[in-house]
Amino acid sequence: MTSVDTIATTEQTSLDGKEGWRRLSPRMLLVHPVQEAIRLLPAIAGLIFASLQGGRHGYWGLLAGAVAMGLGILRYFTTSYRITATHVQVRRGFFRRRVLTVPRDRVRTVDVSAHLLHRLLGLARVTVGTGQTDKRNEGVKLDGVGAAAAENLHRELLHHTAVPAPATAATAEAGPEKADPEIELARLDPAWVRYGPFTLSGLVAIGVLVAFGQRFVNEGHVNVTQIGVVRRGIDQLSSVPLPLAILEVFAATVVFVAVASTVGYVLAFWGFRLTRHPSGTLHVRRGLITTRSTTIEERRLRGVEVSEPLLLRTVRGARVLGIATGLRVGRGAERGGSLLLPPAPRAEADRVAALVLGDSAAITAPLTPHGPRARRRRYTRALLFASLVVVAGALLGWSGRLPWWAVVASLALLPIAVLLAADRSASLGHAIADGALISRYGSVVRRRVVLRTDAVIGWNIRETFFQRRAGLATLVATTAGGNQRYPVLDVPADEALRLARAAVPGLLEQFVVAE
Repeated sequence: MTSVDTIATTEQTSLDGKEGWRRLSPRMLLVHPVQEAIRLLPAIAGLIFASLQGGRHGYWGLLAGAVAMGLGILRYFTTSYRITATHVQVRRGFFRRRVLTVPRDRVRTVDVSAHLLHRLLGLARVTVGTGQTDKRNEGVKLDGVGAAAAENLHRELLHHTAVPAPATAATAEAGPEKADPEIELARLDPAWVRYGPFTLSGLVAIGVLVAFGQRFVNEGHVNVTQIGVVRRGIDQLSSVPLPLAILEVFAATVVFVAVASTVGYVLAFWGFRLTRHPSGTLHVRRGLITTRSTTIEERRLRGVEVSEPLLLRTVRGARVLGIATGLRVGRGAERGGSLLLPPAPRAEADRVAALVLGDSAAITAPLTPHGPRARRRRYTRALLFASLVVVAGALLGWSGRLPWWAVVASLALLPIAVLLAADRSASLGHAIADGALISRYGSVVRRRVVLRTDAVIGWNIRETFFQRRAGLATLVATTAGGNQRYPVLDVPADEALRLARAAVPGLLEQFVVAE
């Protein structure tokens, strides 16, 4: 659960005392205008195309972009920060001055990232996680800090070194002290790139291209059907039967997604390294063009999650995510700070998860299945949905609104539903081992969650109408880290109570009435 006093925002026109305030690096003045220009690329491309066609559209969009560039430059002159023995303070704003104050004992993580332009200019972006795991909250951000100063920041905040008091910008840019020795837990093996095509991260590239194309069309008033490549593609697809055209589009999409996913894997995880610092922190470093370094306090670690997406599971791969307060989990496991191991062999994922937890028993412990009633519920739900789709398709085919080959193809949903239900029921399981609650569930993404029982701060027991009829319930463990809610799905109702009592003795007793 989040704490309402983790971040205190104070609006005022001035602060008492000016000692120790640091500015962002002046080199950031070159970063923000370029970033805004990159965002305007679709508008610029559309404007150029429209100008070649004799149009005069898009100038207002460029004017708005110029204003955004100016505001980005103004950010340097209105942003400063300082670190005292007790607080981290960030001061920003021109028309409305705001001071963001974070108690140092609330700092949970420090995330240092640098994209290509940052690296060329020796800059970095620092995000200080404060334990607020809301998807809308991303902690304290400093975009445009010198790379050396960024390294010093995470040493000051998480390694508990002496707090420096730089009086000048030159002192703030000074290099970090010699790092303490670290223990390496995992390092990227180049052979793991073979798991790239099975991550489906290339679908994001398709989304980006579609968004870019849509803005290009809107800004430049472009008729895409008149572009040569698009026109030839449409003509080619029009010359073949519809099923063959669909197959061609599907094959081209699969190839593109596989290649883009592999490239994305290399860009995101090249140079990956997971280490443990003697001060009690974990460090994750990764990235080829955009580098990222995340520091996590181990005492804030609530558990781990071994995640196996369906395609990755077919090649016996998995990834490891951390459950900790202060980690940003709302942006996905690949981009968020919770990733402790990229897609890798399942055996390696188990090894790393055991090293992070300090014990392998919870990773390898056998699980208790949820029984035949939970299995029947999986088959009923899967087949009911598939049957409704098939019946709807048959009605549309009978009315002439859908070709009959599509109706026949929809029958394939029935065996797919059976396979999905079998996999989902086989995934269900739970256990308590070595002070950890273990829950496994899911098919499209199978998750094995290992949550420390001393991190559980509450229980939710949910029973829908159909669950009550089947004598089942969903037990949800509430914690302050990660997604904050981790379920044990469709467990027998009496087993849900026994499990909650065994995990955290005494927590439920005041709410349970003996029959």
